[in-house]
Amino acid sequence: GDAAERCRELALQLLRHGLSHGQRPCEALPVLLPALAQRLCPPQGAEPSEELRLGLVQLLSLLLQRCGASMAPYLGDIARLLQATLLDHYAEVRRESCRCAAACARAMPEHFHMQSESLIKPLMQTISHQHYRVRVDVIQATGAVIQFGNGKSVDDVLSHLAQRLFDEIPKVRHAVTTVIGEWLLHLRDRYSYFHKLIPLLLGSFTDEIPENTKLAWTYWEKIGLQWEKENEEDLKDKMYFSVSPSHYPKGETRPGLGCRELVSRNLSKILPGLCHDMTDWVESTRIKASQLLYTLLLHAEDHITQHMELLLRTLYQACSDEESEVVKNSVKAAELIGTFVSPKVSVKLITPAFEQTPKASCVMVLAAVIRGSPKEILQPHVTQLGDTLSQAGVCQRAEEVFYMEQLLYCVQALIEVCQEDCREISLQLMKVLVTIMAIPSSQDLKEKVEKTMSSLAEVQQMESFHCLYKQHIIQLLEWVSVSCEGWTCYSSEVLQFEVIATHSGPVIGGALDDFILVLKTCLQPNKDPQMRLKLFTVLSQLLQKASETINSQGLFPTYLETVIKDILAPNLQWHAGRTAAAIRATAVLCLWALIHCEMLSPREILKVKDELMPQVIASMDEDSKITRLMACRIVDVFLKACGRQFDADKFKNTYTEVLKRLDDASCDVRLAAAHTLGNWFKCLKDSDVKSSMEGHVEFLYQELLVHLDDPDENLQKAVLEVLKEGSILYPDLLVREIEGAVHKHQTPVYCNQLLCHIQSAKESA
Repeated sequence: GDAAERCRELALQLLRHGLSHGQRPCEALPVLLPALAQRLCPPQGAEPSEELRLGLVQLLSLLLQRCGASMAPYLGDIARLLQATLLDHYAEVRRESCRCAAACARAMPEHFHMQSESLIKPLMQTISHQHYRVRVDVIQATGAVIQFGNGKSVDDVLSHLAQRLFDEIPKVRHAVTTVIGEWLLHLRDRYSYFHKLIPLLLGSFTDEIPENTKLAWTYWEKIGLQWEKENEEDLKDKMYFSVSPSHYPKGETRPGLGCRELVSRNLSKILPGLCHDMTDWVESTRIKASQLLYTLLLHAEDHITQHMELLLRTLYQACSDEESEVVKNSVKAAELIGTFVSPKVSVKLITPAFEQTPKASCVMVLAAVIRGSPKEILQPHVTQLGDTLSQAGVCQRAEEVFYMEQLLYCVQALIEVCQEDCREISLQLMKVLVTIMAIPSSQDLKEKVEKTMSSLAEVQQMESFHCLYKQHIIQLLEWVSVSCEGWTCYSSEVLQFEVIATHSGPVIGGALDDFILVLKTCLQPNKDPQMRLKLFTVLSQLLQKASETINSQGLFPTYLETVIKDILAPNLQWHAGRTAAAIRATAVLCLWALIHCEMLSPREILKVKDELMPQVIASMDEDSKITRLMACRIVDVFLKACGRQFDADKFKNTYTEVLKRLDDASCDVRLAAAHTLGNWFKCLKDSDVKSSMEGHVEFLYQELLVHLDDPDENLQKAVLEVLKEGSILYPDLLVREIEGAVHKHQTPVYCNQLLCHIQSAKESA
């Protein structure tokens, strides 16, 4: 206690030397321990030097080493000393105090339990010290203090040790694993704490450092063997007569019997807390809990069954976690349910979740359970699963892409596990796949669906997914058209109908009865305009490749009259609004597609000209350029097919509307109109009403001569060809018109060419 630090240092050195070499160090204890307390314990503890405080604690360690159990009478004093030094500001003092506490516990195990609890609080105050070496020493000291002291303190330290499993430093996690492993092997009251200690040890199985993982496994195997040996009488039947499961997760080694039994017998106490941690607000806790859940279920095997309700509730929530690692581990855990729990139980408990509002997480869990199930055990439940997935409330519940992706994975799992048994539910799976493909999503998802369809066809020994459509096309169309009377643009059935029609390829050509009936029902003018527009777009797409789709069987021409009179003609009638204009545009495109693919033959045109001609001529005045262009072309085709049978009124109505298109804003429309007028002249030449049309022809000559001055040279040439064609009708009349207008033209060269042509024609005649 000298005021000079150097004197105190020398005194300490002398004491250490004497105690190291003296024969009877215990005789110094009555004098020495009060002196240590005076320098180290508050309130009188006043040693200011960190190095000397460290030396004093090292002196205490030396006393414990030399005197051992002889220090039992002074255990209370030692505990008070350590309570103070464990909270010292100098890290090295804390480390030496931890080593001293462990030495004290080992030196007098018979008496230490009386004072061990007093050290727990300072140890736990130090366990989160910023220096990792201090944390390691505290954990090791805690292990010894509890192992040789009062086991009741386990409850006080468990939460702190659990936190250290998240420590960034591998050595700290290594120390926790060692302490927990030693307790599970040697703690006197370990049977009472199995349910609390096992999760901590198994949590180290997923440590990122292989050394820590190996240490945990080594301890766990020893613990399992020890427990097996201690309970050999109870386990005799299982040891000698149990059968290994035929279906076991790939890449996993089955734990020993003792390990499995330890988990199974304590699972009911572990699961509630673990499931709570799976929904903790701290991300790292959720990840660790999800990893531990997988490990526990791998050990519990068929004992999982009695905890299914709690597990499923937890997995539904965990599978919707924002952290992908939690979801990944939860899916793996769900696969173990499929492996070890009978589908009779699991399917019965999972399917009710689909009767309410199913979530993506529910579908994800079901898919994982299916993936983990053995084929032969799942087979009796295939029909039930197919029916559940194809329910409208499940597969048409939402247009969320994520939900539909999980539904797709569920179908893929069924195909992968059940293989040829999927033949029983082929139609149900096709309904689900069609629904998934129908939602607006990325091309990537559509490709996945198509690949899944191909897999379904393959397990049924079919060449391609088109064979699936061929097998189910009638049922699919009937399924989707049940409610077609009430379809709107928001009906999911419209999108499903589109997929069936466009994705089935040539197969749709063999189901035209149902297909045309749906179109006829839904494309009436009193139906939802947006929905009609959508269906017309589908029909237009199909007609563009008619030989590969709706006419693949050559049967479509037999439905032409219905398509034109009951579908196209009513929708070509004028109605106000942009949507109505768009519908007329698609109807015109469909009509042009029929003509272009030569399904609408001249004979068919003769049958429908009276219904269609007025609407098509009216369509030449639409706002849409493409509609005006197609209408001109359609009139041109109609003139070629049946123009010679027109009466005077039809000739008049036709040319007056076509002539207006020569002033169109679009060059393409003007050229198409010119070409149509050329065919108009050809038809009139052979018509019986030619003589009554002279005045109209004269007016047409006059208008066409004006367009010889059009800025577009291509149109000038086209009009020149029209006039050449028309000159055959009344050449002298045309000559008079040319002579009367030639001085007005900016390009008289075309007038001269026309006069030469008329003169040549006369000479030839």
